[in-house]
Order: sequence, then structure tokens, then C-alpha cells
Amino acid sequence: MPKIDVNGIGIAYDIIGDGEQSAIITPGGRFTKDTPGVRQLAEKLAEGGLKAVIWDRPNCGESDISFAGETESIQNADALAGLLRALGLGRTLVIGGSAGSRVSLLAASRHPEQVAGLFILWMSGEPMGLAILAVHYGFASGHAANNGGMEAVAALPEWQEAIERNAGNRDRILAQDPKAFIAKMQRWTASYFPIPGSPIPDMKPEDFAKLTMPVMVLRSGESDLAHPRVTSEQVHALIKGSHIAEPPWPDTEWNDRGKEREKGIFYRWPLLAPQILEFAREIAVPA
Repeated sequence: MPKIDVNGIGIAYDIIGDGEQSAIITPGGRFTKDTPGVRQLAEKLAEGGLKAVIWDRPNCGESDISFAGETESIQNADALAGLLRALGLGRTLVIGGSAGSRVSLLAASRHPEQVAGLFILWMSGEPMGLAILAVHYGFASGHAANNGGMEAVAALPEWQEAIERNAGNRDRILAQDPKAFIAKMQRWTASYFPIPGSPIPDMKPEDFAKLTMPVMVLRSGESDLAHPRVTSEQVHALIKGSHIAEPPWPDTEWNDRGKEREKGIFYRWPLLAPQILEFAREIAVPA
């Protein structure tokens, strides 16, 4: 799989299709580009004429582990924009879900010159949805470092895939000073509690005004506590000129995927292809 240096971090990626108009897909969690549904969506987009990029964010899959960023989401947003620059793709349709929607929003607000349009879904929000992110992405690793040093961090289940798929990642974890690492995890954990006026971690209220490109928001399900409907509607309201639409699945989609994890949490993402391709035709910005 190709790999390229972006901001000093090795980023694994793949390009599917050879269309003039480019798109990049960012899934959620620390799920990789090889998670069922991600590549299959890219293939559908390529069939529709797009050049589709799938990638492993820092701390995911074959890419390098890095704790250098101000927050993990900001680090990944800058990596997304840096990858597009490194690949020479120009303004690109940015597609993201769950953590990928947060990364996509941040990338568009911090690097608007790289983004032709935003297509986002499953935005994490509200106290219950954000508290679990703080525990998973920050507390677990900080707690392990506090009790067992960096060896304990490297032994956590959430780092095993990245260690197995990238030979240098265990050493990157072990190279961290435990006290400095705990301080960084405190900052990363704090970032999941947004400031007044913004429902999205790391996004300031004024950042939404920077999103002048076309934006499509898919409304979250009422039953989804991880990505509340109100958060999707708040984001739509904060982005002037954005559009909101219903997703191609029932209200219970996120909960249903949680019950069928063996299939992959994103395995039905290829159903998004018609909406994305229609949106891409509307913005029609070549790479």
C-alpha cells in the first residue's frame, strides 16, 4: 500500500479510480481504510467517475502513531489537508462520518483552499456521545501510562492493530515520556467537551463561518445516542447555505450496526454513493 510523509507522519493511502474530480473518505473511530464498507464506497464513487482516496489517519491502521498534535482531531484534520496537497489533488470533495465528520469539518475550516465540498454524517455530540469519546481516546491511554508506564499503553487493545500493521508504532509509543504523555492525554481528553456555541469538539463558533464551500449534512437517527439528531441539525443551522438530507437507511442504522459488528460498522456505506455522486455533480469542481 502506498505511504507518504505528511507533516512528519507516515500516512498510508490508496487511490481508486482516475476521474478528474477527487474525493476523500474518512471513517470514524480508529477504524482503517480496510474496514468493510470504506473501500467498497470508494469503488462505487470511482464507478461514478470520481477519483476516490481512502486513507489511514494518524494512529490508525498502517499509518504512523503520533501524539504531536494539539488534539487528535486537529492533528488528523491537518494530515487530511496535507495528504491532499502531497498528492497534488487540489480542491477535493471531503466525505466523513462519525470521527471522520469531525476531522472533515476541522480540515475544511482550517484549510478551506483544499476543500471543494463537504459531505458529512454521524456527528458525535451531546454529553453521553462525547463522554465516551473522552474515555476511549484520552483517559484509557493516560490511565495506563499513569499505572504502568508506556509499556502498559502499548499493551492496550486499541493500539494493537496499529502496532501489528506498522512495525515502528510500538517504538513510537515507548519513546513517549510518561509524564508528558499524561499531560497530552489530559489536553486531548478535554478537547471532547466543546465550548458554548459549538456542538462539535475543537470547532469554535466562528469556525463554522469559514465553511463557505457547499456542505451536505445527513440527519442522524433519533435513536442514535452516539451521533444525536440534534447535533446534525445544529451543525446544519451553523453552516450558512448548507443542505440537510435524510440518509439511505432507517433511523436505527447505528444501533443495528452495533449489533452486527462482525459485518463492520460501515459495511452499508456504499448505499451513500448515489447521494454523494449527485452532490459531486452539483459542485463539479475538477481536481
